Parts: sequence; structure tokens; C-alpha cells
Amino acid sequence: MNDFSFLEPTRLWVLVIPAALAIGYVVVQARRRRYALRFTTLDLLDEVAPDRPGWRRHLTAVGLLLAIVVASLGFARPVVAGEIKEAQQIVVLAIDVSLSMQAEDVAPSRMEAAREAAGAFLDTVPEGVAVGVVAFDGRARLLISPTTRLDAVRRTIERESDLGEGTAIGEAVFLGLDAIGDAVARAENDDEGSGTPVGTIVLLSDGDTTMGRPNDEAASEARSRNVAVHTIAFGTDEGFIEDPLGGSIPVPVNEEALEQLAFQTEGRSLTAVSAEQLSQVYADLGRSVQIETVQTEIAEWFTGATVALLALAGVASLAWFGRLP
Repeated sequence: MNDFSFLEPTRLWVLVIPAALAIGYVVVQARRRRYALRFTTLDLLDEVAPDRPGWRRHLTAVGLLLAIVVASLGFARPVVAGEIKEAQQIVVLAIDVSLSMQAEDVAPSRMEAAREAAGAFLDTVPEGVAVGVVAFDGRARLLISPTTRLDAVRRTIERESDLGEGTAIGEAVFLGLDAIGDAVARAENDDEGSGTPVGTIVLLSDGDTTMGRPNDEAASEARSRNVAVHTIAFGTDEGFIEDPLGGSIPVPVNEEALEQLAFQTEGRSLTAVSAEQLSQVYADLGRSVQIETVQTEIAEWFTGATVALLALAGVASLAWFGRLP
């Protein structure tokens, strides 16, 4: 629902003018009635002027007063504010599902904490934002295309449990860009709006790119499409996973690589070393995603209404009294 306001609310003081005129008109009419009753008999008045205008004489005055009120409101520069459907936000969550996400340096595990935090992210995004999900290990796959049905997105994240070898961050970015591109194409063909939606990728990972196209190539493509990539480096340097052959394999977080990816795409580089921090990071990102709103000045509507009221008052006065008010 659109919000109505004024760009120059201090100018509303001019409303005292029609208010004063209205009070003056009432006072004058009251005095005129007392004068007529004092010096004229009603029977004689009916004989002399049987077709008195009566209530009609007040309509022209009311029309003029309304015209002044409307003009006064227009002087204060009225505006309506509303959401721009063509500026819809499209967010793709890219979640690392490589084997390193089994590490339990973040309880109960990096993967489980990431899944819960992604759900918290969905709780914070405004209504109307379309969210898609990409999962990546040695390859990237689109789990769900960007949609405003966040309940479906939530179920998709909760179902994802398969972890694989390798980390293809660059491929995840490319796939996220393609998902945004497809969503933009659908939006442009939508009869409800026009223009280009705004796309963003939020990428969560704990490691280096080991497979697929490099981060630099993905960043260059994101820049060319004007899509920011926000990165979240998740985990601690003490993280490790069990080696099937015995012992353990350290899986430290490469913050520098993720920071560089975000910097190259004008995104935000964030870190989280606990489930609580990750949830807070996601919540902050969710609140930063906003549907664009604009204020449209509608003073011309009030100017048109003023002219219409003045014209009606003039026509009524000519028809009933043979003169302009």
C-alpha cells in the first residue's frame, strides 16, 4: 500500500487561509439571515422572490473553498511512496558442501551450522525478494531457482546433505550468475513490471578453489554483469576432518581468497567462526536486502483538481445566478 506524505510539510500553514475564509463565510451568512428576519416578513419575501437560490448559493462558495484547500495541499508538494516491482531483489545463496564442511570446530558441524544460519537468513529478507540456492563441492549445481516462495527454499536447504570432494567456488559464482540472469529474463517478460531486477550472490565457504574455473575469472564475469558477491569465510584454522586411512586432515579457512573475490565484485567480505556469528552475519545480510522504494510527486494531480473545482463552481454560478462567483 502506497504511503502519502509531503516534501514541504511546513507549507501546510497556508491551510489557515481557506479555514479563515470558511469561518468568515459562516459568520457573514449568519448575520445576513438575522438581518433578513429582522426587516423582512417571510410572506412578502416569497411574493417578491419566489425562486430564491436557497442552498444552491452555498455550493459555489463550497466549491471555491475546496479549490483553495486542494491548491494549498498541492503547494506542500504531495508525494506517494511505493515499492518498485521492477527493482526486485534476487539473491542466490551459494553454499559449500565439500567434505571439509564435516569439520566439527563449529558445533555440531560446519554444514549443520551453515544450514541453520541459511534458514535464519530467510527469516530476515523482506517480502518480495527472490532467493535461489546453489550447492558446490567439486562441481556446482542449482538446487532451486530464485523464487519468492521462501518456504520452498527453506525445505531445499534442509534436504541438502550430500558432501563431495573438491571446492569449485568459481563454478558456483558462474552458476549463480546464470540463475540470476534467467530470473531477470523471466521478470522482464512479466506483465506486472518492467526494468531490470537487482542480483546478489551470497557465498559461504571454508576453503580454496581446487576445481573448475578460478575465482578471478568468476569475479570478472560478475563485474561485467554488475552482480556483487558477498563472501562468508566460515570455520576456524583448527578445523579438521577424519582421514579414511586414519589420522586427521586439517581444513583451515582461506579468508584471503574469499576476501579478494568480494573485493573484486564490490561485495562484502565477512567471517564467522561460530554458529552464532554465522547466524548474525546472515541476518545482517538479510536486513541489507531491501526492495527499492521511490517517492512520486503528485502536485499536478492537485493542480488539476483545483482547476476542475474552480470550473464547476463557475459553471454552477453562471447557471444559477447568471454571473461568475
